[in-house]
Amino acid sequence: MASKKSGGWLESIKTIVYAAAIAIGIRTVAFEPFNIPSGSMIPSLQVGDYLFVSKFSYGYSRHSMPFSPNLFEGRIFASPPKRGDVAVFKLPRDGSTDYIKRIIGLPGDRVQMRAGILYLNGAPVRRELLGPYTVEGDGPRITVRRFREFLPAIDGAPGVAHDILEASDDAPLDNTPEFRVPPGHVFAMGDNRDNSLDSRAMNAVGFIPIENLVGRAEFIFFSVDGSAAWWQVWNWPFAIRWTRLFSAVR
Repeated sequence: MASKKSGGWLESIKTIVYAAAIAIGIRTVAFEPFNIPSGSMIPSLQVGDYLFVSKFSYGYSRHSMPFSPNLFEGRIFASPPKRGDVAVFKLPRDGSTDYIKRIIGLPGDRVQMRAGILYLNGAPVRRELLGPYTVEGDGPRITVRRFREFLPAIDGAPGVAHDILEASDDAPLDNTPEFRVPPGHVFAMGDNRDNSLDSRAMNAVGFIPIENLVGRAEFIFFSVDGSAAWWQVWNWPFAIRWTRLFSAVR
């Protein structure tokens, strides 16, 4: 009887170990879930969105693995990021904090903000006013302007159109010097332009080494608006943003 009991415990432990190994493997080479805790990517991503990030989009670096072990440098099976990608990366200054922003500048690009307008390689990026937009779920409820921004095509890849928010065109990061993206790096910005700490803040984020890219955001699998506490089970269905479930990140 004792040997049967010990054998049962051993099998349970093996099952747990195998399940953990499979989960780590999937998170390392395929998809990893992330949640959005702040409003820097509104309107594209909302606070309370849960999304999957493809780990294979840019190849694999040490940051593809849990805890970023310093096993090797560079990327394996590397594939270059594209302008307009929404990407998760490790913050350069500490190598451990996850950030999610939109890639705006590629190696060699010149990036600048002038009176709220994005300039790439000396040319203004076209934007069209869509109308007012009310920001909720990220501090005080405010109404700002919503624009559609058209990132230019490059090397045969199509341009990317995405929405941005601007409270004004004279916020601290709406006028910047011209940044030249160094080799092996990218320049990323939040879509909520006046409420995003990103590559425009050189002392906080700055240029992002391509090695620090974790993966590309692919689709939202769950989303809640925060209106229901964890114990308010009866309110859970009303807190889910049903229209956002399984929508692609653009």
